[in-house]
Amino acid sequence: MAAPMLRCTSWVRWCGTPGLSGVLLLGLRAAHSGAQGLLAAQKARGLFKEFFPDRGTKIELPELFDRRTAGHLPQTIYCGFDPTADSLHVGHLLTLLGLFHFQRAGHNVIALVGGATARLGDPSGRTKEREALDAECVQSNARALRRELETLAAHHQQLFTNGRTWGSFTVLDNSSWYQQQHLVDFLAAVGGHFRMGTLLSRQSVQTRLKSPEGMSLAEFLYQVLQAYDFYYLFQRYGCRVQLGGSDQLGNIMSGYEFIHKLTGEDVFGITVPLITSTTGAKLGKSAGNAVWLNRDKTSPFELYQFFVRQQDDSVERYLKLFTFLPLPEIDHIMQQHVKEPEKRGPQKRLAAEVTKLVHGQEGLDSAKRCTQALYHSSIDALEVMSDQELKELFKEASFSELVLDPGTSVLDTCRKANAIPDGPRGFPVAV
Repeated sequence: MAAPMLRCTSWVRWCGTPGLSGVLLLGLRAAHSGAQGLLAAQKARGLFKEFFPDRGTKIELPELFDRRTAGHLPQTIYCGFDPTADSLHVGHLLTLLGLFHFQRAGHNVIALVGGATARLGDPSGRTKEREALDAECVQSNARALRRELETLAAHHQQLFTNGRTWGSFTVLDNSSWYQQQHLVDFLAAVGGHFRMGTLLSRQSVQTRLKSPEGMSLAEFLYQVLQAYDFYYLFQRYGCRVQLGGSDQLGNIMSGYEFIHKLTGEDVFGITVPLITSTTGAKLGKSAGNAVWLNRDKTSPFELYQFFVRQQDDSVERYLKLFTFLPLPEIDHIMQQHVKEPEKRGPQKRLAAEVTKLVHGQEGLDSAKRCTQALYHSSIDALEVMSDQELKELFKEASFSELVLDPGTSVLDTCRKANAIPDGPRGFPVAV
């Protein structure tokens, strides 16, 4: 097999030296906060946290999305999702929403499933190595994530239209360009463009090297493969922007440096904030607190209740992060909440918007039926609930299958099922 494609293709003419010294918090420079611009709008919502690089580029990041300077050309943005489980979770939603906001503004977005990189394990933000997954498990998880991403994109397209022309939403899997690569060919073509000192300086690497467990070679090379992903998408799709959680900044920087060395062109990174629990722990599978987007793992009712239970001090921020509601509408919702806090209006609207995006209108209706039946004693809601909804609603309850004799009373049935303790028989009722 030939060595990986390494071409120097110009997308824009380069001049100057990029500033690699720091990361710019959105909004600190006037050039990066143009009135009503896409990036400024998401900065105001709190969704976009950091830009990279911060200066010295021929075209600065905000200019890519300014139709007056970019010639009305749509840009391409990508974000990666490693299939370390068979479902995404709430912690993934912010990067996905970031992609959707770009798509809604007319830009093309790529959701990249890491069918290859998941075999190595991303060390970013971790104190110990991930549990190794075999190839068959990763492939199965990758197929599940692809279906889930396509479903979420379909819900977004069907239920959240804004009357504008949107860009495309594409799902790719990086195993498609790694599975035929030979190790020596890949290292010979790619490895020489990375400097060990730079790779070792990344915070995620330093943290792991100083830990008792240390760091494996597989984990260390993860940032190299993520950098190559960015390069591949730049060459094949003209992708200039990578979106990721704030713990991905080191990997994004590696991609920038690799592409710039090979092509002399600039690419950019945008980070989004990490969502944490009330204890400050990152939401996710490894932390054991994941709220899944797959109905078989977290039902629409459970997802709905997760957001309904959010505290007052976080609900406004979550409305800005997790929904497409305009900021003036969110302000109005919060003003009404001050007048009638007992109605928990912001929490219910937040829960409805997220559940509709994840599970569609039918999933939202299901969550509301379950809520009415369980918390409002609605017999009408209980009567129209499906078998699936009943199982989801009471899945934490114990189940018993019994063969009953004719004339068995309800009381005896409950005793046989160990639903009530033995005691006075009371008044038997035939069933």
